[in-house]
Amino acid sequence: MQGSPPIDPDADLRRGLARHRALATGMLVGMGGLLVGTYHMPPGYWTDLLQASAKAGVVGGLADWFAVTALFRRPLGLPIPHTAIVPNQKERLGRALGRFVSSHVFTEAEVRRVLGRLDLARIVQRFLADPAASKPAAAALAGSLPRVVASLEDGRAKRLLVRLLPRIVSGPAGARLVARVLRAFVASGRHQEVFSLAIGQLKVLLEAREDALRTAIEARIRAEGGAVLGWLAGATVAKRILHAINTELEKVEPEDSNLRAAFAEWLGHEIERLETDPERAAAIGRVLREALAHPSVAVWLLDVWARLRAALVADAARPDGRTVALLSGVFANAGTLLAEDAAARERLNRATEGVLMTLLPSATAQLSDFIAGVVGSWDAATVAEKIELRVGRDLQYVRMNGTLVGFLAGGVLFALLTAVFGRVAS
Repeated sequence: MQGSPPIDPDADLRRGLARHRALATGMLVGMGGLLVGTYHMPPGYWTDLLQASAKAGVVGGLADWFAVTALFRRPLGLPIPHTAIVPNQKERLGRALGRFVSSHVFTEAEVRRVLGRLDLARIVQRFLADPAASKPAAAALAGSLPRVVASLEDGRAKRLLVRLLPRIVSGPAGARLVARVLRAFVASGRHQEVFSLAIGQLKVLLEAREDALRTAIEARIRAEGGAVLGWLAGATVAKRILHAINTELEKVEPEDSNLRAAFAEWLGHEIERLETDPERAAAIGRVLREALAHPSVAVWLLDVWARLRAALVADAARPDGRTVALLSGVFANAGTLLAEDAAARERLNRATEGVLMTLLPSATAQLSDFIAGVVGSWDAATVAEKIELRVGRDLQYVRMNGTLVGFLAGGVLFALLTAVFGRVAS
């Protein structure tokens, strides 16, 4: 099956130029026909006036035809000097065009004026607030994460993680982070779950080790009170001690027990000390640093990094994954912030403007070189055609005006000279 012919993007320009060129040429031919016609008219002042006007119109039309044609090609193919100006001067034209665009179009004042009219922050806000637009952007950004993560050198990333994490958590920031986590833990009531888990595990341990503990208590009684006392009361005392411990654990288990309240109070006090006591914060930092510096913890951290990396790569590849959902949420929150906070929009606009103003000198220089390079790389015929298609229609009006102005100027000049000097005898 034969493909359809390529669409010419300049077809409308070509048709418009052809119409105006035909009109200009038709006016010149008509003026020439009028000139020839005057030689067949009865002699007299009005015939001479019309003939002089037609002569001037033909001269004016020919002169402007030559000037317009000489811009793009050699008139009638003759090697006349200073013709075909555009093809012969395309490199200089490209450099001049590049300098003009960079110096007079992309100026600092013009860019600031355009940015002020655009309100980029509002455009960004509308984009972020529209799920139909921000969701594909979030998916595209998440899709690039596997490539970013894969580009990281694992050994270097792991060594950096092992070195930086102990330093981060060993300072005041580490204690504040622990305090913040604990506060969130307490606020959600999870500390009581941990307390219940600890009590439950302790009860399981006591139950599993009851015989061993009873034997140990009896042995201790015999060691302290002698064999007779151990034989008489050892088993009874051991049983009572274990029963008392289990009874106390049962008292602690309800949510309103005094020990639970005391635990919560102690935990709140410790959190406050972490936030306000430098010595306590430093002590916690040392403990965390020593723990994270332990070889087994380092191995665990490396394993965490590997699992996190694999999970991130796998999740980011899913359109319905948590990574896409997280990025969509971030976009939506940012859009809400920009919608509700005029100061944030102003800061974003100013920051964007500052970045663009910093990049503008380099960008304008590169733009000038780019335009010059593009124009310089065109062949001469392409340059002439592209420019003529875009300005040729207006240049045909120059030809028409030259023909009409020549006609009128010729008639006025003939009438003026005749009035001053009289008619020249034929």
